[in-house]
Amino acid sequence: MTLPADPRAWLYRADLDPDTALKLTADALKSCDDGELYLQYQTSESFGFDDGRLKTADYNTTAGFGLRGVSGEMTAFAHANEISAAAIRRAAGTMQLLDPAMGQLAPPPQRSNRHLYTADDPLALVPFAEKVALCQTIDAAARARDPRVAQVSVSLSGSWSVIEIVRPDGFVAQDIRPLVRLNISIVVEQNGRRETGSYGMGGRYLYGRLFEDAAWQRGIDIALNQALVNLESVAAPAGEMTVVCGPGWPGVLLHEAIGHGLEGDFNRKGTSAFSGRIGERVAAPGVTVVDDGSILDRRGSLSIDDEGTPTRETVLIEDGILKGYMQDRLNARLMGVAPTGNGRRQSYAHAPMPRMTNTFMKAGNDNPDEMIARAGTGIYAKSFGGGQVDIVSGKFVFSCTEAYRIENGKLGAPIKGATLIGDGPTVLTKVRAVGTDFALDEGVGMCGKGGQSVPAGVGQPSLLIEGLTVGGTATA
Repeated sequence: MTLPADPRAWLYRADLDPDTALKLTADALKSCDDGELYLQYQTSESFGFDDGRLKTADYNTTAGFGLRGVSGEMTAFAHANEISAAAIRRAAGTMQLLDPAMGQLAPPPQRSNRHLYTADDPLALVPFAEKVALCQTIDAAARARDPRVAQVSVSLSGSWSVIEIVRPDGFVAQDIRPLVRLNISIVVEQNGRRETGSYGMGGRYLYGRLFEDAAWQRGIDIALNQALVNLESVAAPAGEMTVVCGPGWPGVLLHEAIGHGLEGDFNRKGTSAFSGRIGERVAAPGVTVVDDGSILDRRGSLSIDDEGTPTRETVLIEDGILKGYMQDRLNARLMGVAPTGNGRRQSYAHAPMPRMTNTFMKAGNDNPDEMIARAGTGIYAKSFGGGQVDIVSGKFVFSCTEAYRIENGKLGAPIKGATLIGDGPTVLTKVRAVGTDFALDEGVGMCGKGGQSVPAGVGQPSLLIEGLTVGGTATA
């Protein structure tokens, strides 16, 4: 396939050119406070290698636009999978349902030429056969690692998206977004017992990083070790106890339990546990939480958000004090603050809303090696799997995919079936130690909200939390 020299060629075809798009947008939104035309072209692919052979191979191409008008608190939104002047004119009819704007027009976003990732298309740079061969190589290598390996699943996926944001005030911004991901799952069997371990990595870069031997070999080692550890696991204890959470991916608990509660829409409506609490202590001293969409190559990063606002580090909680919320343009305007670059949407067919990018707790001053000793008796949660969260109250139930008992201040036997139960705002106040070993996740996070799913990043240092409820099947 021959790629156009100018990526905008994927967006402007037939009867639509940039000047026409500007004119149509200005005409459609002339009575609105705010709004934009969002153009998108995206290609995506995925490979599933299971049971020793390629089971699935998908390739998709989508293109379309979303037209949004905002007047006060009202939003009108229309979209189509046809990028043409005629389709945009039809969508403009929806904007007429809005009451005419009574306030001052919202200013355009700050302009930025910053690029946090390559504009190259990862899908086009590696032949189909090489992607399949990588999956096959990983499968064979994992099976050769240990005779107890009973099953291996490998998935490889990538996407490339070109977006352009056109505003009625003449502001135009473009972003080109690559995204790749590799997942490895290994099932081991011994004496009739089966256990699973998994590993994933990815980000906004090209497939090359995933094809490096050291990267996928490490992935096999981590997945296999987790599975073998779980073969030796015993029933998890139950009750209220001290929990030590490991660095990196366990930050998903932070993301779910408090992250959504710090998004602007919930706080503007007063439905979050953090509503109206700016300046108050909401966490233990030493707890600093930020959202930062400006980190190079990260899965949750964006050069600009889906409204054209440059991303940045937004301090949410600083040394336990609530400092701010994540904002899109609409909620920021209604709350009288600046947008933070957190207006995100799943695709052209979705209206933007405030969403997390890379949300994490910063490193503290405590030695992580001493946390186990300080815990005395409890559990060490190294990795998490699925969970359920009430995004308004922050109440959560999370399952541990790799965890250990802590007995007499030392790591004990691995445990199976442990769940962590609590609510985010309360857990923040029970943090007693924040480690120096900060780490971001490996780049596999997805975040759901309001029927939309977007890639996101998490992270944290090791944490010592007192009095967290642990669900299990054994007596603590």
